[in-house]
Amino acid sequence: MERLQKVIASSGVCSRRKAEELIISGKVKVNGNVITELGTKVSSSDEVMVNNIIISKETKEYYLLNKPRGVITSTSDDKNRKTVVDLIDTNARIYPVGRLDYDTTGVLLLTNDGEFSNILMSPKNKVEKLYITKLKGIITGDAINKLKSGVVIDGIKVKPVRVKLKKVNKDSNTCIVEIIITEGKNHQVKKMFNEVSYEVLKLKREKVAFFELGNLASGRYRKLTTKEVARVYGIKKTND
Repeated sequence: MERLQKVIASSGVCSRRKAEELIISGKVKVNGNVITELGTKVSSSDEVMVNNIIISKETKEYYLLNKPRGVITSTSDDKNRKTVVDLIDTNARIYPVGRLDYDTTGVLLLTNDGEFSNILMSPKNKVEKLYITKLKGIITGDAINKLKSGVVIDGIKVKPVRVKLKKVNKDSNTCIVEIIITEGKNHQVKKMFNEVSYEVLKLKREKVAFFELGNLASGRYRKLTTKEVARVYGIKKTND
């Protein structure tokens, strides 16, 4: 017997958190009966329906993509723009783990494993994300210290794990800054630098947890290894 939300997440329909929302809102049925209790457990012989569609377990798939510019971090787009899912050759119902802006490049994980996704996105796990930013202007020590102390974006104070000036180009009046965060708020890195009066010209995510691009070219992807997937589940055990 397994918890209903875990069974739904295991089917690849959505994350466990989203599954919980669906249950509470009465969108889930077990053997024809609407279930709204999160503690409900089901067996492999029970028929589970989400939005009146029977779900079934599917083989888990895990990918690391070097997201290029000009691609939407979504499973679909109403403007018919290319999405990150379009770049992966699979019939599985995969979706991105978190998001990167349209013009942001770098590490993006995709999967149909809701639990895997939830581990990496859960704030309590404090998964580190390393970004390389190109800023307009040369950032000052005072601005870096202000970032380190924490800045308020969208009414919430956020603080990076690390901020480091990597390179200065006086001719173009730009600089390269490395920043590591554990949150994943909308446009967070850009907003953080805006708070100290610097515009982000380019943004690339170099690392998520222990996942790095390596030699992966822009727009290319690879499957994760069994060992890498196990390491992600190890993050959960460490923080339980």
